[in-house]
Amino acid sequence: MAATTVDRWPDLNLLDLDELPLEWSLRGCSSSLDGLRPLPREDTPLIGKPKPLSSQSKTFANVFIAIVGAGVLGLPYTFMRTGWITSLIMIFSVASLTYYGMMLLVQTRRKLESVNGFAKISSFGDLGFAACGPIGRCTVDVMIVLSQAGFCVGYLIFIGNTLANLYNSPTLAALKANPKIWGITAKSFYIWGCFPFQLGLNSIPTLTLLAPLSIFADIVDLGAMGVVLVEDVLVFMKQRPAVEAFGGLSMFFYGLGVAVYSFEGIGMALPLESEMKDKNKFGKVLGLTMLFTALLYGAFGALGYFAFGENTQDIITANLGKGLLSNLVQLGLCVNLFFTFPLMMNPVYEVVERRFWDGMYCLWMRWLLVLGVILVALFIPNFADFLSLVGSSICCTLGFVLPALFHYMVFKEEMGWKGVVSDLGIIILGVALGVSGTWYSLAEIFSVKG
Repeated sequence: MAATTVDRWPDLNLLDLDELPLEWSLRGCSSSLDGLRPLPREDTPLIGKPKPLSSQSKTFANVFIAIVGAGVLGLPYTFMRTGWITSLIMIFSVASLTYYGMMLLVQTRRKLESVNGFAKISSFGDLGFAACGPIGRCTVDVMIVLSQAGFCVGYLIFIGNTLANLYNSPTLAALKANPKIWGITAKSFYIWGCFPFQLGLNSIPTLTLLAPLSIFADIVDLGAMGVVLVEDVLVFMKQRPAVEAFGGLSMFFYGLGVAVYSFEGIGMALPLESEMKDKNKFGKVLGLTMLFTALLYGAFGALGYFAFGENTQDIITANLGKGLLSNLVQLGLCVNLFFTFPLMMNPVYEVVERRFWDGMYCLWMRWLLVLGVILVALFIPNFADFLSLVGSSICCTLGFVLPALFHYMVFKEEMGWKGVVSDLGIIILGVALGVSGTWYSLAEIFSVKG
């Protein structure tokens, strides 16, 4: 144990920052390695106080919170575009594939730590380095940067469209007419209005003080889902619009991207398994959580579509009308995503600063990245379209391709033909779905713009 402790904290001047574990960067170590623990002194206890581990119920809650996000608000619109039966099949298929990918990461980590003698692997990036070397970590880093920045683009689209709907569009027809403020569209006005405040929030070197807002975000998300579900049932009882069960092939790939985006939580699989008390039951708890989430997503998407039919908006809250409760829910979601933005961008800053600024804080780089996210959000008109693009192009790689690839690289010497076919099949499927979904998502985005 003593040797392990000494080896873990070498002379900082000898560290290669490009090879630091990714989770150090995610804890705020970019500011001159502030995230590293202090070197032990002579009076430091040899065995520190053990970190309390999570029970099965707490792990269930943590997995649920890690998966469920703002993407669920685009599901009813996806049901409208792809058909409700097709969408239900996609949701449960994606839930199964996501579960399988998470378990592949857990199995790969256990093999590397127990048999191959690797030190503790705590993050997706560490696993990529252990399985494929620097190129594995680099690939994970790139995917994390793109996915996190993509989530933030989606947040801004949601904020811009929601505020335009609340304050500048008395009817849905008026919203589609792109109301203007000071010569620019209302959506662009509200997105640019976020810019100076986001520059300030994203200038904070460490976002520890903003972390409690993630709890607020989860409460608001669940509250909004509850309000929408109740409203859907009430509307459906009054009017029963015509609905379609199936959509075309292009719509299938479109909906698949949104479904993959909605289940994106692959990066949390290893940390959550590490924090569970009874790790042998992690697979069972994860499976139950994925099943519960899929049932919730299916009910939310189907009821939203059944209630509003072909009038279902890309953000379902836009269908709620102008009542006080509806306005509070939509404003709460906007405030939630506004303060979640810097939290979600933090991993982007840590990766970029670690690779290009020797782990040092760089203000102008952060501001430039925020500007880039703002500009992308301005050119994407539809919330659900962008969810499909991110889900297809990035989340398919993170959720399906990389877990199967890392598993194959570690187990290839001892796998039978069934294991090889399974891993390679998932890789090929992930690539095929990613390419097809990206193509159709881009076609949707540019057709709307045109």
